[in-house]
Amino acid sequence: MPDVRLASPQGKWILLTTVLGSSMALLDSTVVNVALPRIGRDLDADLAALQWTVNAYLLTLAGLILLGGSLGDHYGRRKVFVVGVVWFAVASLLCGIAPNAGVLIAARALQGVGGALLTPGSLALIQASFHPEDRGRAVGLWSGFGGMGAAVGPFLGGWLVDGPGWRWVFLLNVPLAVVCVPVALRHVPESDGRPVRSGASGGTAGSAAESGTGSGARRPHERFDVLGAFLGALSLALVTYALIEARSGPVGVVTGAAVAGLVAGVAFVAVERRHPDPMLPLDIFASRQFTAVNLVTLCVYAAFGGFFFLSAVQLQVVAGWSALGAGTALLPTTVLMLLLSARSGELAEHIGPRIPLTVGPLLCAAGMLLMLRVGPGASYAADVLPAVLVLGFGMVALVAPLTATVLASVDVSRAGVASGVNNAAARAAGLVAVAALPLLTGMSSEAYRSATAFDDAFQRAMVLCAGVLVVGAVVAFTTVRRPAPDCRRPECRTHGSVLAPPLEGERTKGRLS
Repeated sequence: MPDVRLASPQGKWILLTTVLGSSMALLDSTVVNVALPRIGRDLDADLAALQWTVNAYLLTLAGLILLGGSLGDHYGRRKVFVVGVVWFAVASLLCGIAPNAGVLIAARALQGVGGALLTPGSLALIQASFHPEDRGRAVGLWSGFGGMGAAVGPFLGGWLVDGPGWRWVFLLNVPLAVVCVPVALRHVPESDGRPVRSGASGGTAGSAAESGTGSGARRPHERFDVLGAFLGALSLALVTYALIEARSGPVGVVTGAAVAGLVAGVAFVAVERRHPDPMLPLDIFASRQFTAVNLVTLCVYAAFGGFFFLSAVQLQVVAGWSALGAGTALLPTTVLMLLLSARSGELAEHIGPRIPLTVGPLLCAAGMLLMLRVGPGASYAADVLPAVLVLGFGMVALVAPLTATVLASVDVSRAGVASGVNNAAARAAGLVAVAALPLLTGMSSEAYRSATAFDDAFQRAMVLCAGVLVVGAVVAFTTVRRPAPDCRRPECRTHGSVLAPPLEGERTKGRLS
């Protein structure tokens, strides 16, 4: 049985290293958007290169995060977590010294691989290490500190861009890794995926780890679904390429990439149907509630991905703000989520998920429509703050109930894979949105260099994002039903990241939680 107590020196070291590891990925996801205009100017990159700067990371992360969790279960979660941190830091160093956009994009893709290795392991190490009586508080602290890191991210990114330079947005990860890795090797016990047995129950509700059936126990015949992971990532990559290059690339090449991406997607489904231990077990979608909530997830996080990609650029290029001002302007969304998501989760337990998952996207849509007021000479108090606050309250209303409903829509033994699928769906939605929005809004490859051209496209983009959110609200209202979720795990309640749902940290049958 895991027996590390939170108050012990070892418990504090475990919490420190897992928070540092997860903060690397959280910070990177929130600060890069603020740096995009400066990256474009310094590297003489067009809009497509800036899209790839965001999407190369999301592509490998979304495509490999399910596989990354399984690797941790099989080879040891601490080992894979440490490899992920080192990999992420080396890739960050390559990003920081990149001489051109091509090298930066390649390094960002490598960063995503590191993120896929370290992100699932961070929370899993806490749940595999701490005594059941302390596990709930440890996860709550992990979530809270991670949320604070995400909240500080845009402010820190803006300060770095305006001060030492955008390269330090990436180089900052190196000293974090230098602290994180030795602490993990010295103080974090290895968790190798064997069943953890316990006669007591505590900490998180429905703990598979304590029953001996979870915590990453692998069946003798279980094999990694490497082909499935490859086909899934290839499909996303080809479709993303086709969307980004559709306006300027050769028609034949773009069409071929789109067709090949669809073929790879079909092949991915076929492989998952036949694989004895698929990365994405398709039968989980037999749950109508699970399918419905994932459709809502796709709508919500596609809109979020597009909004955060474009709004930081809008504030700098069109409104004329500094990178620090643009990063700080968006801070209230994360702060509101950090402060109020627990109460939102409690409310959803009382009234059920249908109302929060309907009202939340509608509030977010209203916030994005309020962003239409943000143009040249925009005032923060009159134009930006109202939009950001309405958007933040919408996120508060929907994020915690969304996560809890996903976990409640399947059997407790499948909570891990359900959370992993939902998290990957959110990241894939953001990936496609960043690729598709410039195409759908008629944004040229040099639009971000012209305030007028970018402002026109931004206006159309906000309307599209709001429309996608309304579709998500309609899906939630017509398909999501009781029973109300009863997710008492802290990671369902306290969450500060705005780009993906929190990951459930327990493993079931060797799959990602």
